[in-house]
Amino acid sequence: MNTDKVLCPICAKEFASSVIESHASKCLFLNEPTKENTILFKDSSPRSIRSKLKPASAKKTNQISIKRKSSLDQFSSQSFRDEEDAPQKKNECKKLRGNGRDVPLAEQMRPTSLLNFVGQRHILGPRTILSELLQKGEIPNMILWGPPGCGKTSLANVIAHMCKNDASRKLRYVKLSAAMAGVQEVKEVISIASNHAKYAQHTIVFMDEIHRFNKMQQDVFLPHVESGIITLIGATTENPSFSLNSALLSRCRVIVLHKLSIANLLLILKRAVISLGGIIHAFPNKSESTLQDIGEEDTLEKNKVIEMESSCNTKFIIDEPTIEWLAETCDGDARIALGGLEMAVRCKAPNEKEFLDVGPAIITLDDIKESLKKTHMLYDKKGEQHYDTISALHKSVRASDENASLYWLTRMIAGGEDPVYIARRLVRMASEDIGLADPKALGIAVHTMHGCKMIGMPECDVLLAQCTTYLARAPKSRLMEDALRAAQKIIAEHKGPQPGVPLHLRNAPTRLMKDLEYGKGYNMMHKDESGLNYLPEGLENLDFFGDDDDDN
Repeated sequence: MNTDKVLCPICAKEFASSVIESHASKCLFLNEPTKENTILFKDSSPRSIRSKLKPASAKKTNQISIKRKSSLDQFSSQSFRDEEDAPQKKNECKKLRGNGRDVPLAEQMRPTSLLNFVGQRHILGPRTILSELLQKGEIPNMILWGPPGCGKTSLANVIAHMCKNDASRKLRYVKLSAAMAGVQEVKEVISIASNHAKYAQHTIVFMDEIHRFNKMQQDVFLPHVESGIITLIGATTENPSFSLNSALLSRCRVIVLHKLSIANLLLILKRAVISLGGIIHAFPNKSESTLQDIGEEDTLEKNKVIEMESSCNTKFIIDEPTIEWLAETCDGDARIALGGLEMAVRCKAPNEKEFLDVGPAIITLDDIKESLKKTHMLYDKKGEQHYDTISALHKSVRASDENASLYWLTRMIAGGEDPVYIARRLVRMASEDIGLADPKALGIAVHTMHGCKMIGMPECDVLLAQCTTYLARAPKSRLMEDALRAAQKIIAEHKGPQPGVPLHLRNAPTRLMKDLEYGKGYNMMHKDESGLNYLPEGLENLDFFGDDDDDN
């Protein structure tokens, strides 16, 4: 070690002895997490630090610096230290970009600017509110809600690079995951953010999988989001209306991201092929109807990819139909698509020695299919997809669309839904939407439910398909459903106590009740012949069925 340099006990970096005192005081103040944790560092006062800042004492301070560094390195924050040199910054940026071989391809392909972001034009297109705010460097509190692999973390990564490249150094970015961090870690980040706020530096906190925090844990963000100490960006795959604290939700704007289209996935995959050192072979006579959906802004890049010619550095060749199949199969999830491509390339692409002998590898559709066996299906049996899909099945049966009904049933079965749950809903449909128009439908649905309980999956799938098709084809009548709702409305809206049962309809098992004229005058004749009224007094003219038309 150079005798003119001194090791900082907080950040473990070397500085000139003439500036070490001012640096240490500033470094200690900025990175102090909580008051309670200061007891772990008994000699953390500026006076004791100055007494130890000598070249001979550098080794003794290594142990303290390692402890402090390990507690802070878990947060990827952007700090402002004027003493850091440029080469170190460049190396750190490369690490964050994930250029290492062990970094997944999906991580390597994350965009660093809005220009490279693919998809979600409804929120990031021209003249949209979010895009204009980000271009001005204004980052609002927001919740990114969308399915897996649609770009939530990628958008947060774009914001992270905006903070890193901020010339005024007014922004810093902290990334956390609710799957790994707890409330205590969040409190430490907020405490450090409070210190940075005194130096006019604002902290952006990205909380991935924020729905994993329960609603009480989410309260830790509330006062600090409201006071402006931090700006919160949350990412979730669950419906925020159900999974997030309503108070927190009212302070954040919900940004809805959609599944990526096939055109979006094609563009992402073609960029990935280039980054991996491959080329795409396009057939001259192949229709480009799918590619035309990419958009005018991507036309140049599309032509560049399709018309690539093999070079001496080409590691593999893949044809365009294979790329299209991969884009169509991954259910709008870019992470699945890139993972399948990466696995196929790792299996087939030659290493440096083999490349000199055999040349570039040929990756076929069978190779991709082997690397991406479609066992995934976006279906959460406890989440919003569960209710959306059963709703689609019910409404398709009600509309007598047998094809749509069978499709949604198959989606639920493929997603692992409980067959007994589906059968129970079919029983409901048989009465609610068919009812007296075909009384046999209810019996068929009940028998289907019993059959599912007895034989289970996978054998009971055809029972569900048969029952669903029968209900879809059956004549429809909502007479029973409408009549029941009308009766419930009369009872719910009745003012005062509910009217009593007429005396002639009351049960009279004892002599006392008979003396009180319970059941007096009752006969077993039809209502038109008995001369009795079977409704309470004042409600004699109620008619829940209207014209009694089963086709109504």
